[in-house]
Amino acid sequence: MDSTGRAAGWGEILAPQHLAALVLVCLGPWLHAADALLVTTMMPAIVAGIGGERLVAWNFALYEVGSIVAGASAGLVALRYGLRLPMVAAAAAFALGCAVSAAAPVMEVLLAGRIAQGLGGGGLVSLSFVAVARLFPGPLMPRAMAALALVWGASAFLGPLAGGLFVTHANWRWGFVFFGAQAAGLAVWIGYGLRRLPSAGAAWEETRLPWRRLALLSLAVLGVATAGIVVSVPAMVSSLIAGLAALAAFAVLDGRAGVDRLWPAGALDPRGAAGAGIVMVMMTSAATMGLSAYGPLLMDRIHGTSPLVAGYIVAVISIAWTVAAVLVAGLPERHDPLVIGAGIAMVAASVAVAVYAMPEGPLWLIALGAGMEGFGFGMAWTFILRRGETLVDPADHDRFAATVPTASRLGYALGASFVGILANRAGFGAGSAPEEAAHVARAIFGGSLPIAALAVLAMARFVTFRR
Repeated sequence: MDSTGRAAGWGEILAPQHLAALVLVCLGPWLHAADALLVTTMMPAIVAGIGGERLVAWNFALYEVGSIVAGASAGLVALRYGLRLPMVAAAAAFALGCAVSAAAPVMEVLLAGRIAQGLGGGGLVSLSFVAVARLFPGPLMPRAMAALALVWGASAFLGPLAGGLFVTHANWRWGFVFFGAQAAGLAVWIGYGLRRLPSAGAAWEETRLPWRRLALLSLAVLGVATAGIVVSVPAMVSSLIAGLAALAAFAVLDGRAGVDRLWPAGALDPRGAAGAGIVMVMMTSAATMGLSAYGPLLMDRIHGTSPLVAGYIVAVISIAWTVAAVLVAGLPERHDPLVIGAGIAMVAASVAVAVYAMPEGPLWLIALGAGMEGFGFGMAWTFILRRGETLVDPADHDRFAATVPTASRLGYALGASFVGILANRAGFGAGSAPEEAAHVARAIFGGSLPIAALAVLAMARFVTFRR
């Protein structure tokens, strides 16, 4: 709301003085989200062209490593260098990764390109969140987040569509060229067309990137990602424990650091505002990975659902997220705790719905649960940054804004590994009968309920915290 108590409207954020900033914060997430779905669609053609079937899973695991590590350092980088140079570097890294992937003669080379794409994409997304917090005053921040949700939802449809078009009518390599050219254009535009982006303060000139902590975080993400890839249950558990141990060590060391902290103070301590918000985001993301990771497979095995129908049911998450973000974007700041609380509670309830709906059906109930998940996310995410601005120490505003999307991706990685362990323990296999698959569904979604409960507890702290 403005000084007269009037809620900020879409006309204000689309005004000339805000339009360039709005385009800026939307393009980074577009490249990141659409490219990930593009590669998923193109992967069969890529394997047919250069081989490397055994390395397919690492395309996504290494992309996540780069994305999370870049996102973790984005807040500190923005504090030291401002927004323009880091965003140029992230877009250039993404473009370079696309170029390497497009020219890759073997899968090992393509993996190197995927790491660079992850670094660039993760950096762009986290820096976009920092840009939302820096460039849009409080009343406009939810509108900017809603616009970002619109772009993210569009990527859920246009990314796979682009991949299918390139595979069918051209060549998969041109898919990487297409997105690499967009990233290169974004780098040029930011570098030469947006010279008024906020710069860093002199107090940050002597800070350095803490490479040791970044390496430790990389090991943590690798451990978690490996747990989601390996088949042996003991290996999965060992890898996940090693990854969590490395993450805990990173959090302890980072918490003891000074001005070169990567995350806000107390980032994983739910007793504080920043920790409660970050744990809430991480646990909510982890609790919902069952539907994304195993939903289409389980719907096929249990209900005989076609891939197209199953894909659209999962896509309901993105649609509902976007709809909710647009609907609630105009709410005034005093409603932030209520809307965030209702949104996270709705996401947790969607996990409970899936415990029954996935094994028993009908499909419309599974779709309803997916809609609840997306709508709840859309409600909560629209206001998490704005509430964080009022609760977190001002020195940690950029760090908190950059850590929110990073914590979400880390939660997704943790959730994927966890539900993989649950599925394997429940006996999931290529030849699972409907009754066996139903048992796996109960194990996956029932096992995710405690994580959803942790998310709700962290949410309760975040929405009731007072400075």
